[in-house]
Amino acid sequence: MHSPIASRTRCAQALAGLTIAFTACASPAADWIVSGNDGKYQRVEGRDTFPDNPGPDTLTVLDASRFPPRVKVQVEVENGIQGPPQAVAITPDAAVALVGAPTRYDRAAKKLLMDSFVQVVDLRASPPAVSRLDIGSHPQGIAIDRAGRLALVACIDGSVAVLGIEGNRVTLADTLKIAQKRLSGVSFTHDGRHALVALRDEQGVAMLNIADGRVTDSGVRLSSGVAPYTIDVSSDGKWAVVSDVGLAGLPSYAGKLAGDADTVTLIDVSHEPFRAVQHITVPSLPEGVAISPDGKWIGVQSMDGSNLSPDNPGRHSRGKVLLFAIRDGQAVKVSEAPGGEAAQGIVFTADSKHLVVQFNVEKQLAFFAVNGGQLRDTGERIALTGGPSSLRTMPR
Repeated sequence: MHSPIASRTRCAQALAGLTIAFTACASPAADWIVSGNDGKYQRVEGRDTFPDNPGPDTLTVLDASRFPPRVKVQVEVENGIQGPPQAVAITPDAAVALVGAPTRYDRAAKKLLMDSFVQVVDLRASPPAVSRLDIGSHPQGIAIDRAGRLALVACIDGSVAVLGIEGNRVTLADTLKIAQKRLSGVSFTHDGRHALVALRDEQGVAMLNIADGRVTDSGVRLSSGVAPYTIDVSSDGKWAVVSDVGLAGLPSYAGKLAGDADTVTLIDVSHEPFRAVQHITVPSLPEGVAISPDGKWIGVQSMDGSNLSPDNPGRHSRGKVLLFAIRDGQAVKVSEAPGGEAAQGIVFTADSKHLVVQFNVEKQLAFFAVNGGQLRDTGERIALTGGPSSLRTMPR
């Protein structure tokens, strides 16, 4: 769907004017959202390409305390689309953002290189300052707790990096090995006593224990669909939801897929033991999943074949944005709307009234109204300089 001319003009003016430092003021009404954008990569009709003379990768910070959200700052970083769309995070006071999935393209070797550092973005510096913290493995999903003092980074070697945050200083406090293969998304529970980590290649979801800043593996594993990918937890402390991207999410899968259905897993985290209570069928490749802060809605961004090449019978030009209501402990589909091409992350605004979706190929953030269960594309768009690839809100 094409955005209105006025909306495009506002977006262009906002991005062109980002030359001053970002100074965030924490307030009860704050709603900060960060988008990591891959400037070097472009999907063209389902095929990975790395165009000549690409723009930089960037981090975009949005103020979503009112609608439509506004771009507050954009910073050059290193980011990549490879992996779950949760490789960014921001502290509750918007003082620091963390960026993972750093990638570079070696044009001579025609090879993508993955680095092993997290980028720490000091958003209160003028201009915002970016530093690197080596963690020993390529970082994927990132989560920050509600206190803004602890961050967890899921890595491709099966480890979780535990980061301490004090003001604008971030340090590596510990490394916890919980698997032998790739991890994916990670999220804290609302009370901060646990975290859930997607075991992308080994299947299921690991539950971590957190006490006095110390993170340990509980040994508990929760059921998921094939290739669990992204994880979100509701602010009412009742539910977690996991996207399962299926065979396409497994390492070096050689078979040809034609847009098979995949699943999303609903987990009851209201009391221990946590339990997976429902596996929900959704269109192929639910790249992003989000649960509303009020615990009433689940948003799913499914590629639905829009990532496939034109010769594949499962190819569709656009994906789907799906809305589920949680009723009597089960998720029930209530609405859907056309999405973007090979779209990525999805989050709710803090008031649970809107969904933000990353339209990767279109290089846009799109906004959908929930409207009491009737999903509606508002037509609002924010244009970005690179394809958006990771999206997260402040801790809630």
